Amino acid sequence: MAPYSVSFKEENAHEASIWAVAWRKNEKDGSENIVSGGLDDFVKFWKWQNGRLEHQNTFEGHQLGIVSVAINSAGNLAASSSVDSYVRIWDLELGKQIKSIDLGPVDTWTVTFSPDSKQIVTGSHPGKVNFVGIESGKKEESLDTRSKFTMSIAYSPDGRYVACGAIDGIVNIFDMPTRKLLHTLEGHAMPIRSLTFSPDSQLLVTASDDGHLKMYDVQHANLAGTLSGHGSWVLSVDFSPDNTHFVSGSSDKSVKVWDASSRQCIQTFYEHSDQVWGVSYNNNGSKIVSASDDKSLVVYDVPL
Repeated sequence: MAPYSVSFKEENAHEASIWAVAWRKNEKDGSENIVSGGLDDFVKFWKWQNGRLEHQNTFEGHQLGIVSVAINSAGNLAASSSVDSYVRIWDLELGKQIKSIDLGPVDTWTVTFSPDSKQIVTGSHPGKVNFVGIESGKKEESLDTRSKFTMSIAYSPDGRYVACGAIDGIVNIFDMPTRKLLHTLEGHAMPIRSLTFSPDSQLLVTASDDGHLKMYDVQHANLAGTLSGHGSWVLSVDFSPDNTHFVSGSSDKSVKVWDASSRQCIQTFYEHSDQVWGVSYNNNGSKIVSASDDKSLVVYDVPL
């Protein structure tokens, strides 16, 4: 088995810090689509081909910096959220904005697609989880976390759960069939910057400013493990498609890969010279991309 390695580095991918990145395969044509969002107000669309990131398009419209991006399961639509309180939806194939949704008056910090791609889920400053229809372009529903500022959101792949992390370190898990608050997890003492479900929707991994990652059994809300190793805030986390590993990015400038069963760090990369705000696996788990304050995107090879 080949070792983990750096495959490609795109220096100065943005004109300012890159705070968000997502990777999804386009189901129609098989192309590997990557979207990044930066404090330069640009959403950039890349394709991974010929062993490199090839820039396809730059989307403009946001102000005050982009803090979150997501790509839908079909790989043809991207969503971005900004401190300007707008969520924008982009058609990657047509190369244009198809929706601009004002969720003000305060900033929307995080955005993700529902598994069926019919809604976008966002977290808001007052602690609400908002569901926005992609067709309607309007807020269709809201759930109250009873927590503070919602900084991170994840939708379970099976569509059953929505988990959100707040600035006060609280994680709330909602049961989507009933819209009821299922669990409140209080394992972290500081903001939850990122969280991710395992592909089988059984586990939730949370990343916090306290420097730790925590793994929970979703159904029973049991803490399955606390993972330590980062020297500073953990800003991003993503589960591998095969359920066996997850990757994290941190203010300590490192990217770490963890074994989900042993809960041990098995690989650390120090390719970035500043904080790592975003990490994402590709669809088959053979690659990871990371995004940083150093304005670069790095792609890593994962042994399969």
